[in-house]
Amino acid sequence: MTEPLVFKVTRAAPEMVPPAAPTPYEFKELSDIDDQEGLRFLMPLIFFYKKSDRSTLRECDPAKVIKEAVAKALVPYYPFAGRLRERPGRKLVVECNAEGALFIEAHA
Repeated sequence: MTEPLVFKVTRAAPEMVPPAAPTPYEFKELSDIDDQEGLRFLMPLIFFYKKSDRSTLRECDPAKVIKEAVAKALVPYYPFAGRLRERPGRKLVVECNAEGALFIEAHA
């Protein structure tokens, strides 16, 4: 029988990555397709990226590059930097408030 894979993970404090430029403040209603009771659950995600020996980013901090790219992407996709809110009748809306996306750097 093989031994289980064990590795140590250290993670930095969670931080918010806001859009790189100002975005509109508004409320956007979710469509009826997106606002179904059966879809109201949280799916925690974790992404792993293998370090490449052929990378052109040898002198760069990969986490910094990712954070900067996310900040730039949040400008045209600004609702992803907002927060879900529930209105009367259990209708969900996105408050586009530019709070940002959660980012946690980790090393294994």
